[in-house]
Amino acid sequence: MSETRPQKLIIIGNGMAPGRMLENLFETAPGVFDVTIFNAEPRVNYDRIMLSPVLSGEKAYEDIVIHNDDWYAAHGVTLHKGAKVSHIDRERKTVTSENGITASYDKLVIATGSSPFIIPVPGHQLPGVLAYRDLDDVTKMLEIAGGKGRAIVIGAGLLGLEAAYGLKRQGMDVTVIHLMPTIMERQLDPAAAYLLEKALTERGIDIITKANTKRILGEDKVEGIELEDGRIIEGTMVVMAVGIRPASGLAKEAGLAVNRGIVVDDGMMTSDASIYALGECAEHRGICYGLVAPLYESARVLADRLIGGQSEYHGSVTNTKLKVTGINLFSAGDFAEGDDREEIVLRDATAGVYKRLILKDNRIIGAVLYGETSDGSWFFDLMKKGADITEMRETLIFGQAYQGGSPLDPMAAVAALPDDAEICGCNGVCKGK
Repeated sequence: MSETRPQKLIIIGNGMAPGRMLENLFETAPGVFDVTIFNAEPRVNYDRIMLSPVLSGEKAYEDIVIHNDDWYAAHGVTLHKGAKVSHIDRERKTVTSENGITASYDKLVIATGSSPFIIPVPGHQLPGVLAYRDLDDVTKMLEIAGGKGRAIVIGAGLLGLEAAYGLKRQGMDVTVIHLMPTIMERQLDPAAAYLLEKALTERGIDIITKANTKRILGEDKVEGIELEDGRIIEGTMVVMAVGIRPASGLAKEAGLAVNRGIVVDDGMMTSDASIYALGECAEHRGICYGLVAPLYESARVLADRLIGGQSEYHGSVTNTKLKVTGINLFSAGDFAEGDDREEIVLRDATAGVYKRLILKDNRIIGAVLYGETSDGSWFFDLMKKGADITEMRETLIFGQAYQGGSPLDPMAAVAALPDDAEICGCNGVCKGK
């Protein structure tokens, strides 16, 4: 009897999601696939979450590599570095890269990630206007940071603030420009945003909210920006951190179903039964995920599907943590206001602690912790499970240690708080402010 040849699996993209998928695949079904990867970047797989410590100088590129060349060799993977795919031929089942490499597939995984949004203001194409998405961006930032000067970061979301902190650590003056009244407004309520802004300001980062960029100044390179209100801020670098878009153009050109991202079902399959999408480029049930946890969950499902399994991905509840040394921040869930919601808030101004839980039908639907975040994973687990917290309602805000018959006395915790600490169960009246 002749041996069945391995199926040809091509992966377009070499980020964290396809890397995790391959780990699962090689563990459960070694030898089933002959794997070829086309990576637009000229390097192996690395941990993009750790770009912030690389920018700040706390880590080097070598410290964040996930799979080195030896790993690919050991698993028989053909990795084409610096080979951006320009065409998918669905009839012939081939892909072709810009540098002329063509390969055939039985199954194809598109994991092209996302592209940063660059505000098309005058001057946005000047040298020194950068995004913050990959190692090449970080390398360019570090080159400019070597000359010191001022960096201007547009966008005070998660990535923007991490970029600002990293550049400050490199010795630059840093100004953050943000359109909205409060920073990280998608993850934080106003009270937590105020504490975070205060902490960043104390670290020497200037933050200007309710500010819109009119144009970027300079002729041959960045020299600063002009705001809509006429203010001029001089600088040698502008970092755009205002959002991302799924990199779905390649799939759209191939005739696959695309909305905001590449449309996939619960098995991560596209409108072509031989093609799957994974990571930030995929749109599942109308949602494109940009955080690692849901990408890893869907990667596990896809690995199973590729070998004939029936696993399904049903979406994810996500949480956020800020990677800035000395600032502890956790946020998860829904913070929208509503008459059917309750809030439990703890403020300890002396210790710099703020905790807020949003409840609906005696279940946690949102949580924000600042200053003391050790219970973040526990609150998040209760949220994902939809656990009824009625029995622990009075002590919930104190965390896991005070539940389930713990010898710790919750009233002792109240007594230990300073005089200016507040605990509120306001049914949403005070809005956590």
